[in-house]
Amino acid sequence: QVQPVESGGGSVQTGGSLRLSCVVSGYAYSAGCMAWFRHAPGKEREAVASIYTGSGNTFYADIVKGRFTISQDSPENALSLQMNSLKPEDTAMYYCAADKGGVAEDCSSGYCHCRVEGGKYFSFWGQGTQVTVSS
Repeated sequence: QVQPVESGGGSVQTGGSLRLSCVVSGYAYSAGCMAWFRHAPGKEREAVASIYTGSGNTFYADIVKGRFTISQDSPENALSLQMNSLKPEDTAMYYCAADKGGVAEDCSSGYCHCRVEGGKYFSFWGQGTQVTVSS
């Protein structure tokens, strides 16, 4: 059974940093899309960043570009999200997600990346880790 498990959430002040980690156990695919989403109370779930493990190609939401970095970690099928210059609007539950072996990948633009819209291409989800940024 594929199960992402997140860790690393917490509370920081504006301008602080946090590093989220995720281990996707049971992931038997040789490569695939993995991503971080977040959900704040009263808001829609939104994609934060994604990475295709086969190529390392990444995607970032405009609101986190330049502040967040997604990367693959060791052991295999682990990833992290380094979050710097945190703002109160980054406060949310953060979820790690994985697709079924790259079904979320889209190469139509010439740059292969993971489609993240709505999270509909991702089949496996973690329980979430809370990030709270105070002003």
